[in-house]
Amino acid sequence: MDFRRLLNGKADCSCHKEHICAIQRVEIGRNMLEKIPEFCDIYHHILIVADKNTFAACGERVYKILGRKVETLLCYESDGFLVPDEKAVARLEKKITGQTDFILGVGSGVINDLCKFCSFEKKLPYGIVMTAPSMDGYASSAAAMLMGNMKITYPAQVPQMIFGDLDVLKNAPDDLIRAGFGDIIGKYSALCDWKLAHFVRGEYFCPWIYQLVMEAVERVACISETLMQKGEEEIRLLTEALIVVGIAMAYAGNSRPASGAEHHLAHYFEVTGLLNGEKYMLHGMDVAYATIEVQRIREALVQRPWATGNLVGAYQQWKENLKRVYGKIADEMIELQEKAGFYTENERAFYIEHRDEIEKILMEPPVAQEILQLLRQTGMAYTEFLHLYGERKIKEAICFAKDLKDRYTVLWPNQFLWEDGYVDAE
Repeated sequence: MDFRRLLNGKADCSCHKEHICAIQRVEIGRNMLEKIPEFCDIYHHILIVADKNTFAACGERVYKILGRKVETLLCYESDGFLVPDEKAVARLEKKITGQTDFILGVGSGVINDLCKFCSFEKKLPYGIVMTAPSMDGYASSAAAMLMGNMKITYPAQVPQMIFGDLDVLKNAPDDLIRAGFGDIIGKYSALCDWKLAHFVRGEYFCPWIYQLVMEAVERVACISETLMQKGEEEIRLLTEALIVVGIAMAYAGNSRPASGAEHHLAHYFEVTGLLNGEKYMLHGMDVAYATIEVQRIREALVQRPWATGNLVGAYQQWKENLKRVYGKIADEMIELQEKAGFYTENERAFYIEHRDEIEKILMEPPVAQEILQLLRQTGMAYTEFLHLYGERKIKEAICFAKDLKDRYTVLWPNQFLWEDGYVDAE
């Protein structure tokens, strides 16, 4: 893929917005690690950030390749998932000195977000050496953090460089590759929600960005049967798609091209898992399974009658449920939704009037059974998802995940158009 063309952006788009991306260089291929010193030539006090797994994967090699240009090294130690929270940020910021002129992450999702967040806060450039094709945030201009047990997406900056060595990427753990695949398949849902939000609420929408992401998704869907053989071509296609999606987010100025209801469900499982000390899956795998659940919602909305009456006292009941589900962070959810106004700006009349147009949008993604088959072909079993979370928690996610964000998705008409769209407080 010619990333140089994509990085040049698009100035004459039909959406009347200039699309720019400040990434200077993207290199995906063989022996890419050896090219890192060439890009880093202008820097002399580099902070390398890794964890024990990514340091073993290629961080030690990067450290040796850069030699005396490395000012210091931060290698996180974590037996479970490394969390991008206040403690992790504090550890990284302690390593930044007055001489640090570049932060180089070696890793994937969490390492990338930590470097992105801290480099933006400290007004330093950063780059990322990929260790797994596991998520779409490498090229995005936002950092997904867990602050105060809340999943918060902060505006940040794109990396100056992204390097992916195929010899490293194809040796990533199988579940990380599946997570990357799941994150891409989730774009079927995200793109549908973006188009729905444009129609229902008049949100900004760019057909060119939409098509750019959709083409990347379809290229990856075509390799589902052979991906886990971890051939060089399949890993390259997946990696390129993940970066394209990140560039698309930079173009749009937000994560709309990549994140919708499926991500809200994934965030629900992560946030409640942290709150309650419960296990949760890798983000991309949560996204993949959530995409099936959300697509089932779309199919049911098309097939079922839509409610037309008022749900008396519904919002007060909802607040009680939020306090049960989210505990100590429930007040933040309530404040967020009262500010967003989605509960008071009920579009039910609009839904009823424009049902034909809305149904046409809802029917655009592949049906849930097709998505399920794509996941099966990569070794992802829906039964694992169901076993981990259980039917009740999945239903609660469908009801309450939307309250984590002030973003319109299909979860909102799902609530307002079905009389039975509630989970009662216990």
